[in-house]
Amino acid sequence: MLTRLETLAPKINQVIENIEKVIIGKREPALLSLVALFAEGHVLLEDVPGVGKTMLVRALAKSLGTEFKRIQFTPDLLPSDLTGMSIYNQKDQIFEFRSGPLMGNVVLADEINRTSPKTQAALLEGMEEGSVTVDGQTRMLPRPFFVMATQNPIEYEGTFPLPEAQLDRFLLKLKMGYPSQSEEMEVLNRLGAGHPIHELESVMTAEEVIQLQTQTRAVYVDESVKKYIVDIINRTRHHHDVYLGVSPRGSLALLKASQALAMIYDRDFVVPDDVKFLAPFVLGHRMILKPDARYTGTEVSDVIGSILKGTTVPAEKRI
Repeated sequence: MLTRLETLAPKINQVIENIEKVIIGKREPALLSLVALFAEGHVLLEDVPGVGKTMLVRALAKSLGTEFKRIQFTPDLLPSDLTGMSIYNQKDQIFEFRSGPLMGNVVLADEINRTSPKTQAALLEGMEEGSVTVDGQTRMLPRPFFVMATQNPIEYEGTFPLPEAQLDRFLLKLKMGYPSQSEEMEVLNRLGAGHPIHELESVMTAEEVIQLQTQTRAVYVDESVKKYIVDIINRTRHHHDVYLGVSPRGSLALLKASQALAMIYDRDFVVPDDVKFLAPFVLGHRMILKPDARYTGTEVSDVIGSILKGTTVPAEKRI
């Protein structure tokens, strides 16, 4: 008899294939988005305009059969514009709560660095707590709840950059990147007659997503793999090029993401390769390099690569 995980694993592949009908050649960002979703984390997507960030989130929401909400962040956006507000009903003489766009399953927070820190904080409260506070009352957000926030890395005028404490609350930081020439030709051929996003059908339900999130938490992590994660994190704090290393939240994020990746690959245990693959996406935005390292052209990815190369990989065990 098939286990619940074995029954749902093929659907995960169907979700990725669905996304690839819309976003050509971006299997890795699609896979990593699902890693964050099943680990009950959120994604910061930093890239230039026009590479498909919005389409990725829309295709993900449609494939999962979940409610999609898009929030365009602007300097005048207020916290209540996200969370909703209580409006007085003169007929019934009571205050009625009108929910905001944050009350969705898959939320695109577009250009998050263009709004004020106060509004950013309202979003981050929802991400961290799974709830928002409106008029002194705590309101739970729907499940599943997944935020993909975007920001443009080349425009800084009129923006409010996320401080390190807020960046740390995103499970993963991703880049889409430009397509190859052959992929861009395929984009022209496939999207010239109409956009496939309108033809996508859901291959999973919200209930199945919650089921997989629960299954992810049950994925086994051996003590040797946990020590491997801690060793990597500890090395970020003592590396000669690093001013600020990764916090304990980062080690927990790497653990949860590794569990989700193992579950996606139809395994009920984490292997060191899961950790190695995810480390750049989980740790890159949680580290600050020293000024002299930046001046010499050293990138965070270079530091993470050297740390992974210098950390002893535990031998795999059969579970």
